[in-house]
Amino acid sequence: MIETLESIPPMSVVRRRLPSGEEVNIPAQVRQEWERQNLAGQVKGKRIALGFGSRGVARIDEIAHEMVVMVKASDGDPFIVPAMGSHGGATPEGQIEVLGGLGITEESAGCPIRATMETVILGETERGMPVHFDRYAAEADGYMICNRIKIHTDYHGPHESGLIKMLGIGLAKEIGAASLHDHGVVGLRDYMPENARLVLQNTRFMAGFGVVEDGYHRPVHLEAFTKSDIIAGEKRLLDLARSLMPRLPVDDIDVLIIDQMGKDISGAGMDTNVIGRWRIAGEAEPETPRIKAIVVLDLTEASHGNATGTGLADFTTRRLLDKIDFPITTKNAFTSGFLMRGNLPMVFETDAQAIDAAITAVFRAHPEGRSSARVMRIHSTLDLEAIWVSAPLLDDVQASEGFIEARALQPMNFDNGALI
Repeated sequence: MIETLESIPPMSVVRRRLPSGEEVNIPAQVRQEWERQNLAGQVKGKRIALGFGSRGVARIDEIAHEMVVMVKASDGDPFIVPAMGSHGGATPEGQIEVLGGLGITEESAGCPIRATMETVILGETERGMPVHFDRYAAEADGYMICNRIKIHTDYHGPHESGLIKMLGIGLAKEIGAASLHDHGVVGLRDYMPENARLVLQNTRFMAGFGVVEDGYHRPVHLEAFTKSDIIAGEKRLLDLARSLMPRLPVDDIDVLIIDQMGKDISGAGMDTNVIGRWRIAGEAEPETPRIKAIVVLDLTEASHGNATGTGLADFTTRRLLDKIDFPITTKNAFTSGFLMRGNLPMVFETDAQAIDAAITAVFRAHPEGRSSARVMRIHSTLDLEAIWVSAPLLDDVQASEGFIEARALQPMNFDNGALI
């Protein structure tokens, strides 16, 4: 039964123009970078490991396939290794499944996938931290990695989410990832680059392919780096990624409704830079945006039950709760060390009940102010082109950068309590 609830304000669908660039031609760009870095001669006659992570990088399956094509065309013998720390329940089978959810399979890529949680120790950093590295990648004649360069959801620094992190954490598997996460933000921001530098010095690293996406989740830059230029190159691409990152159009929101969260959307389930919440013990929260209550309604199928990040929200639904694989979620949250992000929000049976509860909670002390509720709805923190806003937000949104149009206010419709 489709119904509308008078207690929940009508919303206007708003279309926005997001930061954008020109989408790259994946096969042509991979080929160009391959030639520019003279990789053909380096891989000839060698077994080459190709590392890919768990993030929902746009067109990552195409990039993986093209990298395999180029290794084979250069008379190399490629295979793929998961480079995702403890994700996939910290099991080889789980990590292969995560890659499959991203479209990377042995059939699609055209080469074997070899997954292990075993590592070799490459040495110790100057501060005495042992540096772990994927055993299969270490045994190969050489290896390459590919990852999206973006702003991190846990901290800000010279290196955030990208190739350096994949070297220091992704290929370190669960044991190496946990050793860095044990030190919290300091471990990620300060220690992780040190580990990555030791990896570069002590392994057969050949190239890292860095991808930058625009606000529409399109790959607009793809560049290969070698050992000599990866440090400076990633810093440069991080600046580019920061300039292209989409954000919410206003800073003050009473209730934010998020249709879906998931590991394919963000490593934190929801992008903390979009919602303005870290939820990390001992770390001050971002100053903006200021959101009083967050409702998350569902978990993406591509998350495979990993609901790390639920603790960033205040209210959720039975539908999301029933999709959680608790052992996998617990493993990921515990390894990260950011335990508050693994907390459960208040759970309601339906979308309508969760949304109504959030608005009620915000205006509990002044229920007469409910009619002025600044409510926003987004599909996910990765999809901000079309949003829904209540009437009190319209003027501010229309005055924001990138505004295109706003449709007439319409009631939120629910089918048996589920938002449609």
